Amino acid sequence: MAEESVEYVELSDTAEEARDIAEVPAVEVINTVAVHLLSAAAVKVGLADDPATQLDLDEARKLIDALAGLVTAAAPSIGDHHARALRDGLRTVQLAFREASPIPDPIGKGPGEKWTGAVT
Repeated sequence: MAEESVEYVELSDTAEEARDIAEVPAVEVINTVAVHLLSAAAVKVGLADDPATQLDLDEARKLIDALAGLVTAAAPSIGDHHARALRDGLRTVQLAFREASPIPDPIGKGPGEKWTGAVT
């Protein structure tokens, strides 16, 4: 009996979360995901409290590529106001990546640059 009760609670929570997400506009979901990617990328390029232990350029490259793809694809749908702020953040982490990299990528070949163009 106890197991059935636990399963019921889990299903109930999932149904409630699904109803909640259904009420959130797509622009907010896209912005939330983009901000999470941006925050994680910033930490991985050394823009956080402890860059000596948090710097991970391989992980940063993946996050920046994903962020660049999302921002580029979503920009027409989310509007200039939201896209501009995300592009500014993206450019910041791209430049921080270039600065942190011991062997910089060629111009136009850095993380996310296939989506954004060269960042200098």
